[in-house]
Amino acid sequence: MTTGAPTPTYPARPRRSRLRTFLPLGIAAWLLLEIWLLTVVAGAASGFTVFLLLLAGFVLGAVAIKRAGRRAFQNLNQALQRGTAPSSGGGNGLMMLGGLLLMIPGLISDVVGLVLLIPPVQKALSRYTERTVERRLREAAPGTLGDAFQQARMHRPDGKVVQGEVIRDEPRDTPQDPRRPLTG
Repeated sequence: MTTGAPTPTYPARPRRSRLRTFLPLGIAAWLLLEIWLLTVVAGAASGFTVFLLLLAGFVLGAVAIKRAGRRAFQNLNQALQRGTAPSSGGGNGLMMLGGLLLMIPGLISDVVGLVLLIPPVQKALSRYTERTVERRLREAAPGTLGDAFQQARMHRPDGKVVQGEVIRDEPRDTPQDPRRPLTG
């Protein structure tokens, strides 16, 4: 029985991105490969040997993460004492990622984690990542997140762009704050 009300039409579902389609499949394949490799190594050596390898990877990963975090904290402290911006991480992020991969149980993740702990590999990957991010920000279309990083502007509701600087005018009878200004 119909009521005479029109049937609602829904817009077509947007296509799933390739990443959303293949990422779960890639993770499942990686997990199966890790389990298969662990069983092969356990059959060739022993289960206790595999346990010791996984335990050593976990301990080494924890040490790498702790060391990278300590180095990043020291860089931040030195930069704050100098009153400058912190220098580039020097591979701290990649060292933390390598440590995390070492802590994940599996032999393939351990090998990738160990490779990420090698300083020349860290430098090459950080240069590649930096170039890729800069290129994508340059190629960003107007209105995207990359465009927002490139432009420091205030947009008015009518669409006009107003460039300017905010200056706070405070009365002089208040005690001056001993903190340094954030700019400069």
